[in-house]
Amino acid sequence: MDFKDLVQKRRSIRKYTEEELTPEEVQTILRAGLMSPTSKSSRAWHFVVVDNKELIERISQCKSAGAEFVKGAPLAVVVLMDTQQTDVWVEDASIAAVSMQYQAADLGLGSCWAQIRFRSQEDGTPATEVLRELLGFPAEYEAECVIAFGHPAIERKPQDEDKLKWESVHVNQF
Repeated sequence: MDFKDLVQKRRSIRKYTEEELTPEEVQTILRAGLMSPTSKSSRAWHFVVVDNKELIERISQCKSAGAEFVKGAPLAVVVLMDTQQTDVWVEDASIAAVSMQYQAADLGLGSCWAQIRFRSQEDGTPATEVLRELLGFPAEYEAECVIAFGHPAIERKPQDEDKLKWESVHVNQF
């Protein structure tokens, strides 16, 4: 499928089958993240690939809401950035995350982003700190998101082209 169709068909999938991803699928997804562009070619991202069910469940509880769906995924990728290496780590991490999501969609897999930055548990503990404790990454690294990957257990319709907000596009001036 060409990129135009891929963009229309990629949707957030929060329910997955029990089927594991193949090593080749995982490598292809990670390749997309590793090939993503970064400011000044810093390549300051790090990806923690998690396929351990118990650990995935604990990751799904890293914040008070919005990550529960991760528990049902056979694979989770935590997208980290070395914040000492680049000042645009949020942007670089986001580009890598979305690149992996489009690659997964191209493979016929589902994915969904769980926001980590600026999220916390009920008691105020930052989600990044919970993940740092679980995964052992250094203090200068920050987590942007966790992406759940798996074989879709649901089917979603492609985005409706008629609902595009073309009025949000401005040429030359707002």
